[in-house]
Amino acid sequence: MKKRVVVTGLGALTPLGKEVDSTWTALIEGCSAIRRVERWDVSAMTTQIAAQIPDDWRPAPIVDEREARRMDLFVQYAHWAAHEAIEDSGILASNADPNRIGIIVGTGIGGIGTFEDQLRVFIEKGVRRVSPFFITMMISDIAPGSLAIKYGFKGINYSVTSACASAGHAIGSALDAIRCGRADVILAGGAEAPIVPISFAGFCQNRAMTTRNELLAKASSPFDSARDGFIMGEGAGMLVLEEYEHAVARGAKIYCELAGYGATADAFHITAPPEDGEGACRVMRECLEDAGSKPDEVGYINAHGTSTPVGDVAECNAIHSVFGENGPLVSSTKSSMGHLLGAAAAVEAIVAIKVLNEGIVPPTLHIENLDEACANIRHATEITRIETDATISNSFGFGGHNSCLLFKKI
Repeated sequence: MKKRVVVTGLGALTPLGKEVDSTWTALIEGCSAIRRVERWDVSAMTTQIAAQIPDDWRPAPIVDEREARRMDLFVQYAHWAAHEAIEDSGILASNADPNRIGIIVGTGIGGIGTFEDQLRVFIEKGVRRVSPFFITMMISDIAPGSLAIKYGFKGINYSVTSACASAGHAIGSALDAIRCGRADVILAGGAEAPIVPISFAGFCQNRAMTTRNELLAKASSPFDSARDGFIMGEGAGMLVLEEYEHAVARGAKIYCELAGYGATADAFHITAPPEDGEGACRVMRECLEDAGSKPDEVGYINAHGTSTPVGDVAECNAIHSVFGENGPLVSSTKSSMGHLLGAAAAVEAIVAIKVLNEGIVPPTLHIENLDEACANIRHATEITRIETDATISNSFGFGGHNSCLLFKKI
């Protein structure tokens, strides 16, 4: 028998809010965080808009100013979301075995801002001016490493990188580790701070992002016939996962059970999925099987739904293959907060949990003319109330990486 794993803490920092509740409220109110980038001159770039963390956000008091100067922004984001999740859960090294508490954090491109800054210093000022903290600020594993130092969690500790599926794989890996008895509790999620010139330019050049800059908030329109690419976002999401009996024994608040996880590869193309969504189809079937759930038990899917022409069609075809025309309601919250890349799966998992607990589905915004190729599933285009015992969150990444998470009511 596999050990049961439950969610006992949630934390988030997103373009819509500085914590889970404010993010959720903004989602169900139909807000959008997409605006013009003003951090540098974007006039030469084909994409000039993004979903950014609110301007008044500062890492203090979660991370003090001196410590923040030695951290890339993605690590600061991870600390912020982790603090909320740990506070929410009540788990501490002092009230549980620290050797049995782990941390797994996903990120797509890690400390890209630090890399850009220090490369400029190296070229313009020479080797002696490069920061001694360059490497420890840039590398992806420094997020879980620094969190372990802060909280004294001495169990499993590593990072996961699988592009936009990174946080999904981090959460799924945590599920597997607890199930097999390697940990009692794991803080798992993702963090990303990609809105810097070099990464922005790279995504512009590979034509993955929208060029409809004049539309601002409406430019992210998953499943709409006029969509032309995603909008970059940033932030972090963290979940405290805990073995069920361990959570009950300490009287923890339990949001839900993380019952299923799937992970597959398209083995098809470096950036595009196959049109039939074969890899996405398999990952959802694998997740359902892992959870011991039937398709008709799932009431909502938080779609990967990036607003790319090929990706959205492939996902809709996959959902239709698994669930049929009368399947679960589907929405993409990237229409509100953009695409958080390696952090997206964690924040969207939190959305799937909130739907399960609140019975409210946040809609996909800006569908004015539904693409006929995406009309084979049920889209939530307005706030919808539902009662369901299971929800799913899909995340797919460049390289053909697919992850799927299924949450159940306890």
